[in-house]
Amino acid sequence: MAAANPPAAPLHLVVRLRNWVGDVVLGLPTLAVLDQAGFSLTLVARGRWAPSLLQGLPWPVVVQPSGLWARVTQLSELRDRLSASDPSFLRRLNTLVLPQSFSSALEVRLAGLRAIGHANEGRSLLLSHSIPLPTEGHVAWRYFALSQRLLGLLQPDVQHHPALLAMPKLHLPVSKAAETAAQQLLQHHGVRQPYLMVCPFAGGKSATGKLDKSWPHFPEFVALAAQRLGLALVLCPGPGEVDQAQSTYPAALCLSGCTLDTYAALLQSAALVVAIDTGPAHMAAAVGARVLSIMGPTLASHWRPLGPTVELIPGHPLWPTPQHVLERCTAALAASLTL
Repeated sequence: MAAANPPAAPLHLVVRLRNWVGDVVLGLPTLAVLDQAGFSLTLVARGRWAPSLLQGLPWPVVVQPSGLWARVTQLSELRDRLSASDPSFLRRLNTLVLPQSFSSALEVRLAGLRAIGHANEGRSLLLSHSIPLPTEGHVAWRYFALSQRLLGLLQPDVQHHPALLAMPKLHLPVSKAAETAAQQLLQHHGVRQPYLMVCPFAGGKSATGKLDKSWPHFPEFVALAAQRLGLALVLCPGPGEVDQAQSTYPAALCLSGCTLDTYAALLQSAALVVAIDTGPAHMAAAVGARVLSIMGPTLASHWRPLGPTVELIPGHPLWPTPQHVLERCTAALAASLTL
């Protein structure tokens, strides 16, 4: 009897994720295609929320500590561990850096990792391979194009695999545990289906012009929707947003302290999500929720939530009125509740 062939050594690849929820979600198609290409992914994240957000995915998530040298030490230990089971690891590109910052490239270089990323902030000398940072196109496609360059360098025959050349559908799986936690939370507060999720908070400014992404009429809209729609309104504020949520949106049920996997499950089961340019809007689109996305000064061609269930409401240079958004809500709810 012939001896069985020994299992092939894993092809490890480190992926340094970006630092914001929305950016991490928009990188999911890139992770999916690298997984399809046969790489064993290890994700490195700055935010402590990342393991919860990515709970439903199969890849391990390493959260970076504070301080440059602590992060370099962690990456060095990761390099040694992965190279012990992957003989080719140290001889090839082994890290994809999605952030565009100088510090993210410096950390992987000091840790002895061979990285590919966008040329930006004078960091090309720190990367083993860099490509120009695009100025056009959706950021999800920019990440995906970077992965295609990586695959082209490591697997030159990738052109013969059409499945690896098309960007996969953006999808964020929600675990059964998160779905159960979300339903228990809704039941505890007496919220019945259908309900409307509102996402009025955003971290940072718009990428273009550094303008405020907040919709100034959101408080008026929530009060109006509570009167007119006849269904519960639910709001999940993040850290530091609870007091503002309770004082500014008294008509909405404030569910504070939700982990991101539970938040994703709440978005998934909502009849409709109304959101500005914020991470939860991308989460909602990625779990297949119906989304009304009020983009404001953000370039929709670069940053809009992706998916067939997303409807855009332009908000620049003039913001939409609460009445206009309420009309769009009524139409969207009528369509979703009759499916």
